[in-house]
Amino acid sequence: MHSKIWTDMFVLVLPVAEKILRPVVVYFFLIIGLRLAGKRELAQLNPFDLVVLLTLSNTVQNAIIGDDNSVTGGLLGAATLLLVNYLVVRFLYKHAKLDRLVEGETDVLIEDGKIHDERLRKELLTRAEVEAAAHRQGFGSLDDVSRAVLESGGTLSFIAKKPDPEEQRHRELLARLDQMARDVAQLRMGNAPSAT
Repeated sequence: MHSKIWTDMFVLVLPVAEKILRPVVVYFFLIIGLRLAGKRELAQLNPFDLVVLLTLSNTVQNAIIGDDNSVTGGLLGAATLLLVNYLVVRFLYKHAKLDRLVEGETDVLIEDGKIHDERLRKELLTRAEVEAAAHRQGFGSLDDVSRAVLESGGTLSFIAKKPDPEEQRHRELLARLDQMARDVAQLRMGNAPSAT
């Protein structure tokens, strides 16, 4: 009984070469497939995108491990994936043009506060999805965004609008008035005003 447990856990059912080749083939298929699917899949902007990524890993699991459920086979497959990824990333780091081809370019969705609807359509993004991503990063609405970029890795980056000088002076004046009102209230209560 004990020898069967150890055999099932550590003896490979498939040849080592096949155990190494399977993850390599699946890795490159997923890289190409996700690149063709677009940055939207990586951004996981809605539940559908998340479901696709979660089920994708389960779908290709058997392609990676085959009929082998041994610990050794799993470790060999995982080690192969990690090694291939390390080599690909290292190779692409040294070849910037190829890296841009594989990863794609960034796409500016909002520039100077103007939303580029044609770029949203190209990336299959709705204004509501971009606004939800802006909310997650602390923006009240897209009106507060000067620039929004969909990065090649699927991340949405936002840059806030800077207030114009008149608005900035208005805010400073309101802050000073608030401080004066607090000082007057403290004087009425008999306390010394706080220093500003």
